Amino acid sequence: MDTKRLEDITSKKLTRRDALKLAGVGGIGLLVGAGGMRAFMQPQPSAASVDASVDSDAVKGIVPFYGKHQSGIITPMQDFICMGAFDVTATALADVRKLFQSWTVAAARMTEGKNVDDESDNPLMPPVDTGEGMGLAPMKMTITFGLGPSFFDERFGLAGKRPAPLVDLPHFNGDDIRKEWSGGDIVVQVCANDPQVAFHAIRNLSRIARGKAVLRWLQDGFQRTSAADPTGSTPRNLMGFKDGTNNPPMTGSAPDEIVWAQASDNPAWMAGGTYMIMRRIRMRIEVWDRSNLKDQEATFGRHRQTGAPLGKSGEFDDLELDRKDSSGNPVVPANSHVALAHMEGKVKILRRGYSYSSGMDLKTGQLDAGLLFVCFNRDPRKQFIPMQQKLAAADALNEYITHVGSGIFACLPGASEGGYIGDTLF
Repeated sequence: MDTKRLEDITSKKLTRRDALKLAGVGGIGLLVGAGGMRAFMQPQPSAASVDASVDSDAVKGIVPFYGKHQSGIITPMQDFICMGAFDVTATALADVRKLFQSWTVAAARMTEGKNVDDESDNPLMPPVDTGEGMGLAPMKMTITFGLGPSFFDERFGLAGKRPAPLVDLPHFNGDDIRKEWSGGDIVVQVCANDPQVAFHAIRNLSRIARGKAVLRWLQDGFQRTSAADPTGSTPRNLMGFKDGTNNPPMTGSAPDEIVWAQASDNPAWMAGGTYMIMRRIRMRIEVWDRSNLKDQEATFGRHRQTGAPLGKSGEFDDLELDRKDSSGNPVVPANSHVALAHMEGKVKILRRGYSYSSGMDLKTGQLDAGLLFVCFNRDPRKQFIPMQQKLAAADALNEYITHVGSGIFACLPGASEGGYIGDTLF
């Protein structure tokens, strides 16, 4: 097989945006819009090794499940997300342990494109797997597990092991949090480049949990696909603006500094994990669509067409928040989303936001659409919470959005083959 054929199989070419960042914060990239990354193409092999590399996990669309860290965190963003939260109904820790052991085996198989287990073909028994994933490629699916604050109550004797950074989120200005989109003992994030592959995973994990845990909420999200945008340019959110321009690269020491929990500030069992924040953010799309272009650009602090900071021409040009116009006013308004989210460059998070559309709000006749915001950070007390408090207090974007769902979760460290997710805790 020639090199061009391999390139076609693996993905598109590396873009400038891919080279600048893998995921994180930026633009409305902090809290609004579908943002993220296309998967990087693997380095071109030599002609002698091309045939062997065709059988690699990358070509098959497999993201390894086992490892020091869970996948689906610094993994380049896939096209779709299916996320569910569970409430535990089991009363014994042994049953919870068994659930995570079963989930680990099933998740590892499904990320390889397999059924959750081998079928018995017994005509008098229900099939082991629900079946809608049969014959489908793995589509770079990742499955990520986390524990909410409520998991560490008195039920399982784990209250003393609750990590200090796993705090209950405070009420932020303008919040209208709904119970049906919030909380949960356990969260499962499934991301894939095909929505049916993602749904198949969450459905089967829910099936395995019967008798031990029940779904509390389920949310789906999307971003533009590589077929729709083969150039890999920065995606746009549902407000029409580019999203993720200022995402920091997950290279070098950045993951340890921004994402991964360290033993120095966490219990030992949490080292190598991270903290997830989920916020369901509804956009007032009809109001936004009636706003003029000047107001929209002032709200974001960027030009709509190019994504460049106001007063600049290139998407990746420096913000220069101190720059003034001829009248002495800041070129980028101080209350614009990009100015406030910048946090003077001192506070960063890793974000994986997906747009959502849940049809029409029957009470108002308006679209129920917005962002399923997901971010990961090493310590929410020092990263997400102060950032969101600043945004909630003054962001011009608040006129057009409402936070209606919320959750915080301790994403467990990864597992080795033969082990299971959560074995450092249980």
